[in-house]
Amino acid sequence: MHCRIRHFIYIMLELNFSPFPSLHTSRLHLREVSLNDAEAMFLIRANKDAMRFVGKPLAKTIADAEELLGRMIEGVKNNEGLTWGITFKDNEKLIGTIGFWRIDKDHYRTEIGYMLHPDHWRKGIISEAMDAVIDFAFRELKFHSIEAQLTPENVGSVKVLEKAGFTKEGHFKENYFFEGKFSDTAVYSKLNPDH
Repeated sequence: MHCRIRHFIYIMLELNFSPFPSLHTSRLHLREVSLNDAEAMFLIRANKDAMRFVGKPLAKTIADAEELLGRMIEGVKNNEGLTWGITFKDNEKLIGTIGFWRIDKDHYRTEIGYMLHPDHWRKGIISEAMDAVIDFAFRELKFHSIEAQLTPENVGSVKVLEKAGFTKEGHFKENYFFEGKFSDTAVYSKLNPDH
C-alpha cells in the first residue's frame, strides 16, 4: 500500500526597505521622514482636529514629535514598518504621513495608517497618496491584503477608504479605551487583485 505525502512549502513574506522607496504622484513626493521633520510633525500631532479620531495624546513638545519620528525611522531600518512623509513636489515641508505598520509577514497582511494637516484636507491628497502606496504594497512588496482600523465616526476616512476600494470587514464594540472612554473600531480591508 502506497501512501502519498503532500509537502507544503511555507514561505514567509520577506521585506527590505533599503534603499527607501520614494514615490511620486502628479502632485506629491512621498519620501523618507527624518528628525528634520520634527517641527512639521509637531504641528500635525498637536492639532486637535488632526488628532480627533487618532486615540493618542496630543503632542505637547517637539520632543514628542521627535520620538514618533524616531520610531518611524527605526521601523524602516528594521523592515518592520514603512512610513512615507507626504510633501508637495515643489515643497519638501511635511504635510502628513502615510504608511504600513503591524506588518504580519506570516499572512502577507499589513495595516495602513495616514494623517494630514487640516490645512490640506478635502483636496484629494490622501487619496492620491493612498493609491500610490497601495499599488506599491501589492505590486512590489507582494502583500495579499491591507487593513485599516478606524473610529466609525470618522466619516471622512471611511470615504477615503471606500474610494480606494476597501470594504468593511468587521465592527468591534467598545474595544478601544482612551481618556476614560470606550469606543468602537471599524475594520476595512482590500485584497491584492493579482493574487
